[in-house]
Amino acid sequence: MKVSQSSYAYTPGLKIKRVTIVRKERKLPIPGEVLVKKGDKVSFDTVVARTYVPGDPYILKVARELGIEPEDLPFYMLKKKGDRVKKGEVVARYRALFGMINRECISPTDGVIEDVSSTTGRIIVRGDPKPVEIKAYVSGKIVEVMPKEGVVVETRGAFVQGIFGVGGETNGEIKVLVDSPSDVLEADMIDEGCRGKILIGGSLVTKDALNKAIEFGAHGIVVGGIKDTDLMEVVGYEIGVAITGHEEIGLTLIITEGFGKMAMSRKAFEIFKEFEGYRAAMNGATQIRAGVIRPEVV
Repeated sequence: MKVSQSSYAYTPGLKIKRVTIVRKERKLPIPGEVLVKKGDKVSFDTVVARTYVPGDPYILKVARELGIEPEDLPFYMLKKKGDRVKKGEVVARYRALFGMINRECISPTDGVIEDVSSTTGRIIVRGDPKPVEIKAYVSGKIVEVMPKEGVVVETRGAFVQGIFGVGGETNGEIKVLVDSPSDVLEADMIDEGCRGKILIGGSLVTKDALNKAIEFGAHGIVVGGIKDTDLMEVVGYEIGVAITGHEEIGLTLIITEGFGKMAMSRKAFEIFKEFEGYRAAMNGATQIRAGVIRPEVV
């Protein structure tokens, strides 16, 4: 992310609404089980759907480890195809010279023996299925159920879009740390009372403030601007503008105006002031090109 000017603003016509109806589609990546029904009330962290994705495959070169011929592999196996195994459990063993030579092959994971090949001398251990859970994201009501796929959650509240964000979905109580949309969010404004909160700044968040917010366990920061060099240092690499949201920096960050020191729009700031103390959802996911996605606070 290279910005030549000290400040760089975007004017995309972002949505900023004090009261609106927000609908969020919450879908599983593959078919699974929907855990709620139409009309149910849900909170931010309510699990609305769940599925399981196959575990990772682990290929073990057993014949090589035991020093045997591939065709002899079945004779030395302690487990057969389809058997469950535990991480660290011995799955094959070779002994010779009255036990003086003892070679073992152990499973690297909990799972199932998926294949035993006497052609290659290898076995495949498939890790246990991994649960994937989809949460409601916002507090509201289920207005539509898509069997085996997911749901649509509807809520009524304020809605503020940003121009750019990093980090994924989170939620927390809104806490405004500055007096005006032109104020800078400094490190000395952040303390233990910021833990679990969504912090609202003004025109800029400093690198020290961002790091301190992470240290004290804040869930998110919404601010007018940030220096692109500070953002890159905190994230640890140069961020492309194609798509974000998967960064793991310890919190979610949304900038509402652009890069550099830029006062947050007064309309957005007044909404955050009005709803201070309320719990909100936020998502830093941003996609600039085809299928535009903007970071948001609901």
